[in-house]
Amino acid sequence: MMSTAPRFLYLARHGEASADESALSGNGRRQAVLLGQRLRNVPLSAVHHGPLRRAEETATLLAGQLDGVPLRRSETAGDYVPYLPQKEELPPDSADALLAFLARVTEEEARDGAALAREAQAEFTGPVAGEAPRHELVVTHNFLIGWLIRAALDAPPWRWLGLDFANAALTVIRYAPGRPPSVLCANDMEHLPAELRWTGFPPELHI
Repeated sequence: MMSTAPRFLYLARHGEASADESALSGNGRRQAVLLGQRLRNVPLSAVHHGPLRRAEETATLLAGQLDGVPLRRSETAGDYVPYLPQKEELPPDSADALLAFLARVTEEEARDGAALAREAQAEFTGPVAGEAPRHELVVTHNFLIGWLIRAALDAPPWRWLGLDFANAALTVIRYAPGRPPSVLCANDMEHLPAELRWTGFPPELHI
């Protein structure tokens, strides 16, 4: 029987983007470097990133703070809606607001997003073959982080909604053999100074 070892999945939303989201802002570049410094002593095997420029820039800048960790572009780490719920699945008091938020998602986008979400779970989650633990970082977007936390907690598929993450914040999930997944931390911004925390959130939600 093949032995398996724990996987430690590090998830980070890209750094703050410019107003048109075409690239990182100055703050976003600083956030990416500081995140790389935070992870300098983690034995990462790879830094995966989505195809959009803001994710690729974040991954490149933070990888510059690491020692030879390879960068890997992944479509499954992109920006997409992982699951489009039906009204009857949602809490009655918030169903209309949630569906209004998702109203612009086309059938094609929903279908493609669901397929990418399945691929992301297959690629990034669960224990790994062998005896050595694996540590991997995925630089991605808000929705995928919410989706993977939802999956780790066995929450209903729609529950990726309402999980929000600040730019360059760190989330870590452990997948150990014979044990349920553990969310070790979420939205951790310890590596960021006060002025760089909570970007990506409206001011009234800054804590």
